[in-house]
Amino acid sequence: MKTIFTGHTGGIIAVAVTPDGLQIVSGSTDHTIKVWDLESGQLLHTLEGHTKDVKAVAITPDGQQVVSGSRDHTVKVWDLESGKLLRSLEVYLGWFESVAVTPDGRKIVSGSTDHTIKVWDLESGQLLHTIEGHTNAVNAVAITPDGRQVVSGSQDSTLKVWDLESDKLLRSLEGHTEGILAVAVTPDGRKVISGSWDKTLKVWDLESGQLLNTLEGHTQGILAVAVTPDGRKVLSGSIDKTLKVWDLESGHLLRSLEGHISWVNAVAVTPDGRKVVSGSGWYLVHTDHTIKVWDLESE
Repeated sequence: MKTIFTGHTGGIIAVAVTPDGLQIVSGSTDHTIKVWDLESGQLLHTLEGHTKDVKAVAITPDGQQVVSGSRDHTVKVWDLESGKLLRSLEVYLGWFESVAVTPDGRKIVSGSTDHTIKVWDLESGQLLHTIEGHTNAVNAVAITPDGRQVVSGSQDSTLKVWDLESDKLLRSLEGHTEGILAVAVTPDGRKVISGSWDKTLKVWDLESGQLLNTLEGHTQGILAVAVTPDGRKVLSGSIDKTLKVWDLESGHLLRSLEGHISWVNAVAVTPDGRKVVSGSGWYLVHTDHTIKVWDLESE
């Protein structure tokens, strides 16, 4: 564990790393987004405008804009360099649990407690589609590397795969016994990894929907999942306060990284695959409120 960032006054719920690997963006229960220099830990910007918890953050592929989703019923788009708010996208039913940006940087995909997935035009802020099919909150969304499909994980315990252009449901993956909180797609677009309240990670074949493996080792619900750029390792953060590293092919637990004193809510991997960023803390009952940076090769 190399660096600890302690500038938020609330729990860290979301983290993302810029495409150049130089900066971290974090979202918090203190209603703010902060931008950090990854190497030095220096706070570069605080983005203020949300009025409730910032549940999700994503960075556009060109590294120029930040997209955030909040319990205040808005998705906001910010200029990363200046911190300026560019636009605010609003809904009236439910709040946003998750956001992702398509690989071409043209669309935002959001998951909401109103059981829907929404697709937005990033430039104009126009709502393009509303995808319906889940029966409970959509806690996680991920987009395939080719930008053609969306994978959503829901409190209804299912993963669903959708065609992004037509909104068509392609397949529903069932196997978790409790709600799904986190989803990641491998860089080759062939596998999906999901984390659940049921304390397990599941690995699925995206094309067929077949369950390939179940990774067991966490003692409480899994809140965050990420995959290394080479597609060989999976990172998971849990309510059990640990960050775990898994071999994707075999499903073996490689190591358990301990140091947070509260829930590990968010995980991101640097583009070079050498470092992992984790965010922790939750409301007033926990006091961690830190971002930690780990060396994946040496920890």
